[in-house]
Amino acid sequence: MSLEVKVMSALKEAMKAKDEAAKRSLRAIKSAILLAKTDGSGKELNEADEIKMLQKLVKQRRDSLAIFKEQGREDLAAKEEEEIITIEKFLPQQMSEEELESFVKGIIEKTGASSMKDMGKVMGMASKQLAGRADGKTVSSLVKKLLG
Repeated sequence: MSLEVKVMSALKEAMKAKDEAAKRSLRAIKSAILLAKTDGSGKELNEADEIKMLQKLVKQRRDSLAIFKEQGREDLAAKEEEEIITIEKFLPQQMSEEELESFVKGIIEKTGASSMKDMGKVMGMASKQLAGRADGKTVSSLVKKLLG
């Protein structure tokens, strides 16, 4: 089942339940899907593209959340948190810190990386294999820690 079908089904349920936060979040996802479909490239969205799009939506909301908390706007921060929770339901299960660390250590061993000069090699392989299962910023900081 495609992301679009899942979102439409969830949107119908949210409308029936009169869940405003879910409706707002699901409409944002639907809008992003529509934009991706009509961007003129003519290519169909695959699962990897859908995951990237959802991650981008979550990242935008996390950035907004940080700004709202910094400015003391708890009302807006609460809305962003609600939307993050709803959007993350459509993302694959995120890896735990321990799983992520052992995975990155395995990649470092495979590539033979030994210093920060090899970070690009490790990050390239890690980002391909961890697509959707770990945040890029978290992976980056972990690679820096292990190579540093």
